[in-house]
Amino acid sequence: MPVLSMRLSGERFELAGDDRAFPPLLKASPRPPERLYGVGDPSALRPGLAVVGARRATPYGRTAARRFASAAAVRGIPIVSGGARGCDAVAHEAALAAGCPTVAFLGGGCDQLYPAENAGLFQRIVDGGGAVVSERPWDFPPQPYTFRERNRLIAGLARATLIVEAGLPSGTFSTADEALAAGREVWVVPGAITSENSRGANRLLYQGALPIIDDDSFADALFLTYGCLREPEAEGGKGEGADAPLAGRAAEEALLAALAAEPLGMEELRELARAHGPAGGELPWLMVWLATAQRDGLVAQYPDGRYGPRLPALEGGRP
Repeated sequence: MPVLSMRLSGERFELAGDDRAFPPLLKASPRPPERLYGVGDPSALRPGLAVVGARRATPYGRTAARRFASAAAVRGIPIVSGGARGCDAVAHEAALAAGCPTVAFLGGGCDQLYPAENAGLFQRIVDGGGAVVSERPWDFPPQPYTFRERNRLIAGLARATLIVEAGLPSGTFSTADEALAAGREVWVVPGAITSENSRGANRLLYQGALPIIDDDSFADALFLTYGCLREPEAEGGKGEGADAPLAGRAAEEALLAALAAEPLGMEELRELARAHGPAGGELPWLMVWLATAQRDGLVAQYPDGRYGPRLPALEGGRP
């Protein structure tokens, strides 16, 4: 296991679990780390999209990793991965090309870079406003077991994990397990049934993971999980980010009041959005508002498909 012992240039930080800057989403995972050691910008440790796949990735896997990581990054969603060869490295590169911060969790300490050939990539991640992070002390050498443990951190910092290629067994498949254990979304790019690299990915689809079959299905998943409608900037125009204001507090309060009175289906909600939301853009606004309201615990989707107030009995289930 060739390891490069070097110091990345950039701000170095240590975060204990009780520090205010410790990422809340990671702290809420089943087995949060006691401490994080990192190089770069600690503010990059915000909820992102984990993109993971095979180290010996096929051209199909590399293309899919680049395509979807880029699509998320241009919408302002940080990309989280493990800095490994193959799909991980491609996902980090796509985020950097989009000008979006990306976070790489290492198996060893941040002064024991692995794989060594990605040292340049790790430095670009730091220089690009992201962070290279580990739960291991700075000079801790990477060991086989530390990579399996590292996967829970990748899944823990993400609201959703996208599996591009995964064999059986594989570290990528274990990251999906960690995401499910943390109650996070698992999305999967299907692969050929004859491909060893896609056996694990296809198995996850069989078990109920969300299939990402094209750009539209990926965009829909981003809307529902991250509440963002931002598109790549074109002809000098600036898209709306995930944190852009919605149509207005009056419209939000009107929908909340209606849902408090009785559960409503999508057609009824669309009628309300037409009456109170932005003219000509009521459906995109409604989708973003529903995703945000569910994330914030204001509303929930009931088993019959209608939406209403979040009830105590639903706390353990999916909103």
